[in-house]
Amino acid sequence: MEECGVFLLGLIRLMCSMLLPGLLISGVMILFLVLFLCGVHLWIKQKKQQQQFITGNAGVIHPIVAFFHPYCNAGGGGERVLWCALRALQSRYRDATYVIYTGDQGVTGEQIIDGAYRRFHIKLPRPVKFVFLKKRYLVEASLYPHFTLLGQSIGSIFLGWEALVKCIPDIYIDSMGYAFTLPLFKYLGGCHVGCYVHYPTISMDMLSVVRDRRERFNNVSVISKNPVLSKVKLLYYYMFAYLYGLVGSCSDVIMVNSTWTENHILGLWKSRDRTSVVYPPCDVKTFLDIPLDDGKSRAQQTIVSVGQFRPEKDHPLQIRAFRKLLDSKDAKQRSALKLILIGGCRNQDDESRVFCLKDLCEKLGVKENVEFKINIPFEELKQYLAEAVIGLHTMWNEHFGIGVVECMAAGTVILAHNSGGPKLDIVIPYEGGQTGFLADDEDSFAAAMDSILSLSPEKRLEIRQNARLSVSRFSDQEFEDHFLMTVESLITPK
Repeated sequence: MEECGVFLLGLIRLMCSMLLPGLLISGVMILFLVLFLCGVHLWIKQKKQQQQFITGNAGVIHPIVAFFHPYCNAGGGGERVLWCALRALQSRYRDATYVIYTGDQGVTGEQIIDGAYRRFHIKLPRPVKFVFLKKRYLVEASLYPHFTLLGQSIGSIFLGWEALVKCIPDIYIDSMGYAFTLPLFKYLGGCHVGCYVHYPTISMDMLSVVRDRRERFNNVSVISKNPVLSKVKLLYYYMFAYLYGLVGSCSDVIMVNSTWTENHILGLWKSRDRTSVVYPPCDVKTFLDIPLDDGKSRAQQTIVSVGQFRPEKDHPLQIRAFRKLLDSKDAKQRSALKLILIGGCRNQDDESRVFCLKDLCEKLGVKENVEFKINIPFEELKQYLAEAVIGLHTMWNEHFGIGVVECMAAGTVILAHNSGGPKLDIVIPYEGGQTGFLADDEDSFAAAMDSILSLSPEKRLEIRQNARLSVSRFSDQEFEDHFLMTVESLITPK
C-alpha cells in the first residue's frame, strides 16, 4: 500500500513538472499558427490586388462572384439551381465577373455551357469563367470507406484551397454543400460568403438513427447491433456535428431548399437571422402541356416511380408495398396493374442495385407486373407520366423532392413518404383542397395505393388539378425572385 502511495505521488510530481513546459509549448505552437495564418491572409490579399480581371477601355475592375460547384457538369437538381442562380445574378448585376470552380475534367467551358442548355434549356445572358480544379478526387466518398463525412469535409478544405489560390473572389457562394470551405474563403480569402444547402451533411435524424440503433443504409447492421460500436459512432457524429455547426455559422447568407433542411440547419448552425428558405427551381412548365383527362378510358392502371437508383430512394419498399396491393386483388384486377420504375444509373453500383431489385421482384412473384426503365429520354419519361395514375416516391426524409413536384405537375396523383420536404412543403393542401397522399411503411403505402385506385375519376381529377396549381410556387421565376432578394445583402453589402 505504501509503495502504491509513493508511485502515485511520483506520478503527480512528474505531471506537475511537465505542466509548465507543456503550456509553454502549446502557447508557442498557437502563436506560430496565428502568425502563419496572418501571413497566409496577407499573401492572399496581395495576390488579390495583383489579380487581373479588368475589362473595358476604362480599366474598371469588376467584382468577382464565384460559385463552388465541383460537379457542375452533372445534370441533377443541384445543377439546375446553379444555372438558374447564375442567370438571375447576371441579369441583375451585369458589371460583375462570374466564376465557377469545377472539378470536371476533359471538357471545356463551352461544352459545359452547351450541356446545361441541352439539359435544362437555360441560356446565360453573359459569359462565365471556369476555374478547373484537379483535386476533386479528395471529396469522392469512395476515397474514405470509413469516417466518410470527416474525410470528405477535410478533402473539401484542400479542394477549396486550390480554388482560392487559383482565383480569389469578392463574393463566394457554396452551391453544393461543402460548408468546410466557408471559413477558408471568409477569413483567409477576405470574401463575403454565402451558401445554398440542399441537404445538411449531418442531420439530427442521423444522430437519432445511431442513438436508437436503427438499421439504415448509412447505419449498417454491424454497427446498429453492437452497443459499443454504436456509442463510438454516436460520439463521432456529435463531434462532427459540432464542427459542422462552427463552419456553417461563418456564412453571411444561408439559403436552404426546404423547411425540413431549415429545421436541421437552424438546430446545427444556430443562425436564424441569416437563414432563408429558397425553394429550388423545378421545370414545371415542361409538364404542363400534359392534358388532365379523367382517365376513364384507361384499361391499365400504372404506378410510376421516378428517381435515381440509389439506396436512400428505397425502391424495395415500393416493390413490397406493390406486392401487398396485388395480394388484395383478384386475377383480372392484378393483370391491369403495373409498377414502372424509372431512373438513372450513374455507375456499376447503381446497376448492381437494379439487378437486386429485379431479383426481389422475381422472389415476390411480381416480375410480370413490374417494369424497369433505365436512363430513358425525357420525352419517353413524359409519356409514362402522362399515362400514370399514381406517382410514387418512398424516400425517407427527402430534403425537398423535385421528382415529387414533377409528378404533380405532370398530373399524377402523388403518393410520397410522410416525412421531409414532401410532408412539410409539397404535398400540402392548396386553398383547402387535397393535393396528394402520404404514407410511411409497407402497409400504409399499399393501403394508400388502393385508396387512390378506388377513387372516382372525378375525385382523382380534382386532386390532380389542385396539385398542378400548387406547384407553380416552385417555378424558375419564383426561385430567381427569392434568390435575388436573399443574396442582395451579399452582393451589395452596406
